[in-house]
Amino acid sequence: MPDVEDGFIVIDDIRLEYHRIGNNSRHSPTLVFLHEGLGSVSMWKNFPEQLAEKTGLNAFSYSRQSYGKSSLLPLPRQVNYMHDEACKILPSVLELADISHPIFIGHSDGASIAIIYAGSARLPQPVALVLMAPHVFNEDLSRASIRIAKQAFKKKNLRERLKVYHNDVDNAFWRWNDIWLHDDFINWNIEEYLPAISTPVLHIQGKNDEYGTAAQIEAIRIQCAGPVEVLMLDNCGHSPFRDRTQATLDGISTFIEQHDLSPN
Repeated sequence: MPDVEDGFIVIDDIRLEYHRIGNNSRHSPTLVFLHEGLGSVSMWKNFPEQLAEKTGLNAFSYSRQSYGKSSLLPLPRQVNYMHDEACKILPSVLELADISHPIFIGHSDGASIAIIYAGSARLPQPVALVLMAPHVFNEDLSRASIRIAKQAFKKKNLRERLKVYHNDVDNAFWRWNDIWLHDDFINWNIEEYLPAISTPVLHIQGKNDEYGTAAQIEAIRIQCAGPVEVLMLDNCGHSPFRDRTQATLDGISTFIEQHDLSPN
């Protein structure tokens, strides 16, 4: 049974909740989970434990500011919020968590943050990227689905469903929803970071993803400097680790084995 630890990392008076699995050996890669735009530590459910057990690797997840049990940020959010997360917050998280060989497991916004970090030559560089439903540019489909989510939050049960995962569900939701629907965000694009990514990439996408099209896959596959593998999943929407858990676990595990990223 691996060691499990829950706590808070403090960065300039900002408290970020975290969940750690394993003994944190600096000599082996660590799975670092970067959650979606409405995610948190608890929204990963037991997926980090499952992947840690399957791969034999340590795992670390944390909730970004305004999510889960982490400190709140005031509204509104700025267009460059993912750049701030990738270039200012994430390096400090890795340092304080004593992680020197990260494998980023990013979902949606978290995958985009992983791309910005890896393409910005930040240290420590990830030894691999697993990108689930990443965005490298804004799409009409994304905005249409986010508008639907807005109505579901206001008039249906989405608010109640999300409330159990966040100390302040309104802050968490509107910080995500408002900026993605803002006119200044229409031209948001991070493709410039792709050519600097030489580490192996596994791109996992659901064929029924309601927030992104295959254009995201092509941009990443063509522009990354290193090898890019694509796992397309049938009967899968925007959240492969929830919709097709076993296939996602198997795909990531195989990718890690093929690139010799298993524990030393």
